[in-house]
Amino acid sequence: MPRRKKSDKEKRPIAVSVIAIAMVVLFLIRLYQVYQPLFRQGVFRNGITGALWMGWKLTSLGSALLSSITYFVLSVAGIVVLIGFLHLRRWSWVLLMSWTGISLVISLVDYFYSHPNYAVMVSNVIIAFALNITDVQRIFGIRRDDGSSL
Repeated sequence: MPRRKKSDKEKRPIAVSVIAIAMVVLFLIRLYQVYQPLFRQGVFRNGITGALWMGWKLTSLGSALLSSITYFVLSVAGIVVLIGFLHLRRWSWVLLMSWTGISLVISLVDYFYSHPNYAVMVSNVIIAFALNITDVQRIFGIRRDDGSSL
C-alpha cells in the first residue's frame, strides 16, 4: 500500500491536541503518584525494611508499594493509549472514552468520600468533552460524515 503524502492527510482537529496535552498532564500526575507513597514510607532512603504482609492484610509499606505499582501500570497504559491516539487509531478513542468514564466515576466517589484530586477531575472532564466533538469522532471513524454513528 503506497504511503499518502502529507498534503493528502486529513487535518487533525485542535481538540486532538488538547486531548493529548490533557493526557500528558494525567501521565505526570500518575507519575507523581508512583513515587509519592514510596517517599512517604522512606523506601528511597532506607529501602524495603519491613514486612509487606501482616497475616492477611497489607502493611502500610505493602499498601504503598501496591499503590505505586498500580499507578506505574496506569502510567504505562496511558502512554500506549496516547501513542495510539496520536496515530489516530480507533481503538485508542474507544479505550480513552471508557477509561475517562471510569476515572470520572472514581474521581466522584473520591470527591464525596475522601480526598478529591481536582487536577485529575478537570483533565478527565476536558478529555470527555473533547472526545465528543463531532470532528474528533469523524477523524477516528466513530461517526460518519452524514452524522450517524457507526
